[in-house]
Amino acid sequence: MNKFKLYIWVLGMAALMMTACAESFLDVKSITDPVTDNFYKDAVDAEKALIGCYGGWRETTSKGPWPAFYIASVMMADECFGGGGSSDGNCQVVDRFDLSYNPSGIDMNESLWIYSYQAIYRCNSLLIRMDEIDWDGDTITRNRIEGEARAIRALVYFDMVRYFGHIPLVTEPTTDNIPQADPTEVYALIAEDLLFASNNIPEDAYPKANASSNDGRITCWAAKALLARVYLYYTGYYGASDLAGVVNASTVLQGLEDVIASGEFSLVPEFKNLWPAASSTPIEGEEEFDSTYAGDGNEETVLAQKFNNSTTEWDGSSNNGNRWITMLGMRGQAHPPYAAGWGQCTVHPKMWNAYASNDERRDASIINMVAEGIADTYDIGDQRDYTGYMIKKYVPMAYANGTDASGGDMQLSQKQDYVVMRYADVLLMAAELGSTHAYEYYNEVRARAGLSSREVTKDNIMEERMLEFAFEGLRYWDLLRQGIEYAASMIHEDGVSVVDLGVNSTVVIGGDRVRETKGLTFIPANQISLSGGVLEQNEGW
Repeated sequence: MNKFKLYIWVLGMAALMMTACAESFLDVKSITDPVTDNFYKDAVDAEKALIGCYGGWRETTSKGPWPAFYIASVMMADECFGGGGSSDGNCQVVDRFDLSYNPSGIDMNESLWIYSYQAIYRCNSLLIRMDEIDWDGDTITRNRIEGEARAIRALVYFDMVRYFGHIPLVTEPTTDNIPQADPTEVYALIAEDLLFASNNIPEDAYPKANASSNDGRITCWAAKALLARVYLYYTGYYGASDLAGVVNASTVLQGLEDVIASGEFSLVPEFKNLWPAASSTPIEGEEEFDSTYAGDGNEETVLAQKFNNSTTEWDGSSNNGNRWITMLGMRGQAHPPYAAGWGQCTVHPKMWNAYASNDERRDASIINMVAEGIADTYDIGDQRDYTGYMIKKYVPMAYANGTDASGGDMQLSQKQDYVVMRYADVLLMAAELGSTHAYEYYNEVRARAGLSSREVTKDNIMEERMLEFAFEGLRYWDLLRQGIEYAASMIHEDGVSVVDLGVNSTVVIGGDRVRETKGLTFIPANQISLSGGVLEQNEGW
């Protein structure tokens, strides 16, 4: 067996299904020492295996791969710079599309690659055994579990294929040395998986009224919304007329209309209440906040990736926390309600200026260091790419006394969920796809931000997406689906003033690097080596 085969096989076996997961339904303990061959007996076992699939998806973040997919998505866009500290050259590699900032960083993506294929392994291990499981005639449960597992696999593959472009397509546990697939094949599987989930997870499987116990589950509504996101990206980036020959625009739009008509979702009335830091004020002398946060699983959340502050998994080897959120904290110092972190993803000043002064999303999305009285006491000595602005939507929080509010380790125990899909995105995607209610949907989002109605055009929709979903990991992919040339022109920077390790400097980003790489990142060099050259490096790297 060659090294690549062995490596993937060992990773897969190490990732065997049974892992305890995050909040509510995810707090399920696995059986002791499960063996693959005798585990998948009935629907109870299948449900435990499904929980393991959710755990695998979460571990693509909670085990701490750097850069996490979220971090990379935000850094590569035109909304943030790399930031970090003096030893964080990899941040600039990602931000500038340039390995010269840290030539040894050629393997920085390896842990994300490994954990993603572990998650896919878990899903495949369940899916290939669907016919072996005794369902006792319960086809509804069978189809629901298959639908959720396939949707999780689709989510992981979608992140992988957008980021790397050319990846092995694995649909069953295997030790084969698999070459990279044509991206269209990967997108076809993603589309088929999400379409199956859309049609087979019952509408009443996880009602919003029971969010306290089922938040984080993939519903048919989430699958329909995700299918639209995949459709818009694939058809835009590849200039295709449909999604890999599997679904067309009318099917996708109808799915979004179904989500809207379901009555399960609505916009949270005040935008700031979507985000813990934007809606919370530390209470002096107490370790708590005065908060108007709408809560996890609120009416706008279509799908969230769940986290909690437990630092150990069932086998003691991992954790349940949101590892990337600490990267966004202020460099080594707390300024309540913001906790200390590593100062990455400093906000491009143009983002603050892009909002109208009366747009309620601006102050809820961005920390303005001067306006909030932080700049005068913020130590920028070891901060790179300091702009005076940082992300507020996702940031670790601190009590009034400066204590990290996670309740555990500041790096391992951050518990803010990542909202994968919001109802606002459903409305704007439906408008973009030409719904007869486009004007209503588009301006419902604007009205919540405190803005007046305006005409629905493609340019207006894309601007609205930039403002509505700033720093949520969507902007970069929205740029790429408008075309490589457009993305390159937006990301290109001739010189933006920053303070870099205490010295006035400028950020320069060449748009040519986006063109040369087609917006893709590099395959980990070690994986290419382990494959014996079966894997090939992406163009431009």
